[in-house]
Amino acid sequence: METFLSKLLPQFIYPLGLTCILLIVVLLTKRWPRWGRVGVMLALVVLLIAGNHWVATGLARSLEWRYTPPDPIPEAPVIVVLGGGTQASTAPRPIVEINGAGDRVIYSAWLYKQGLSEKILVSGGRIPWLSTGLTETDTPAHEMAFLLEMLGVPEEAIIFEADSLNTYENAVNSHKILSEKGIKRIILVTSAMHMPRSVKVFEAQGFEVIPAPVDYRVTQSDLATTNGFNALNFTLRLLPGVDNLSLTSRVMKEYLGMLFYNLRGWE
Repeated sequence: METFLSKLLPQFIYPLGLTCILLIVVLLTKRWPRWGRVGVMLALVVLLIAGNHWVATGLARSLEWRYTPPDPIPEAPVIVVLGGGTQASTAPRPIVEINGAGDRVIYSAWLYKQGLSEKILVSGGRIPWLSTGLTETDTPAHEMAFLLEMLGVPEEAIIFEADSLNTYENAVNSHKILSEKGIKRIILVTSAMHMPRSVKVFEAQGFEVIPAPVDYRVTQSDLATTNGFNALNFTLRLLPGVDNLSLTSRVMKEYLGMLFYNLRGWE
C-alpha cells in the first residue's frame, strides 16, 4: 500500500497533474468567475514555467552534475546496477528492450570489461500491481542480466537481487547479499539524476560508494549558446514543451524522494 501511494500521490503535484487539478477547480467554481480566471492563470503559469527549456535543464543540472564519472574510475569488488532501464519482453517485443535509462546496463558491461570489477549485482524487483501477465523471472534484475549476457558478461559474474521495489530496498537487499561476502566497496551505476539519492541511501547501509552515473539529460552542449541571437532557437526554448514538462517532473520526483527518504531516516 505504501508503494502504491508513493507512486500515486506525487502525480497530483507534478506539473501536468497540478494543472488538471487547477482546471477541475475552475469548473467547480464557475459561479465565481473571478476565482475561475485565477485558476486558469495559475494553470497557465505552471505549464509555462515547468515546460520552459531553461527551467527544466537548470533543475535537472542541479541534480545530475552533483556527481560526474571519476577519471580514472577506481576498482571495486562489485558493480551494483539499479533497475529502471529495461522493458519486459512482452508481446509484441521480441526480446527485453531498454528505455532511456538503459545506459545503466550498457555502462555496467563496459566497466566490467575494463576489468574494474569481477562481479555485477543487478538490483530490481517488479511492482506486483504493475506486473499483470509477467512471471517471477520477468523482473528488472532478470532483464538486466539477460542484456548483460548479450553484451558478453558471463553468467557466473552476475549476482541477482530481484526483490527490491525502491531505492531504499535496493540498498538494504544489496547489503544483505554483499555483507555475507565481506564486500563494502562498490561501484554504483544508475542515472545521473537518481545518483544523489542513491549514494546517500547506500552509504547509510555502510557501503563505500564509487558513483558511476550515466543517462545524463543535460550536457555541456545543451548549455552552450549559439553565436549571436537566434530568434527561432530562443522562441522554441521559451515555449512550453512536452519533453521539458517530463524532465521537470522527473526532477520533482527525485527531490520529493529525497525529502521522503530523509523524513523516514533512510539516508
